[in-house]
Amino acid sequence: MTVDPVKLYLMIVLIIASMIDIRSFRIPNWLTYSTLAFGISYFSIMKGYEGFLLSMAGAAAGFGLLILPYTIGGTGAGDVKLMGAVGSFLGAHGIFMVFIFSCILAGAYALFLLASNGLLLSTFKRYGKILWCFIITQKFIYIPPTTEEKALKLRFGLAIALGTGSYLVLGL
Repeated sequence: MTVDPVKLYLMIVLIIASMIDIRSFRIPNWLTYSTLAFGISYFSIMKGYEGFLLSMAGAAAGFGLLILPYTIGGTGAGDVKLMGAVGSFLGAHGIFMVFIFSCILAGAYALFLLASNGLLLSTFKRYGKILWCFIITQKFIYIPPTTEEKALKLRFGLAIALGTGSYLVLGL
């Protein structure tokens, strides 16, 4: 079995990004920008103008998929840039699939964080109250999370790495 060196490079970058994200809640610009530049350059050299467009479309889609969550405080800027960098390797279709996998894995990760901190039941109860209130009043009344829930931080860079790995392994 041969390993594609470009995919190997991408996975090494994602492992490094995950380790830094876990340790410091940051994904550094030097890593995301150099990966983005490498992806665009590589595909431009290998496939010409078509490769450039494919890589740019993937980068734009990657940025675009996380820019709204970033603007509302749901993710960090490093996550947005990392998604763009991954998109420069996988194209628009690939990064959309990575986004789906990453969101599913991040959801499982969030449930694990809540459960391991004894907050899963109280969180479900809070959302149940929100839903019940909406059913009864036909008005959405948000109940904010507790201080303990707010203290939990999800490392989405790890979810991006696992989502990318899942996509590459499944070969969709």
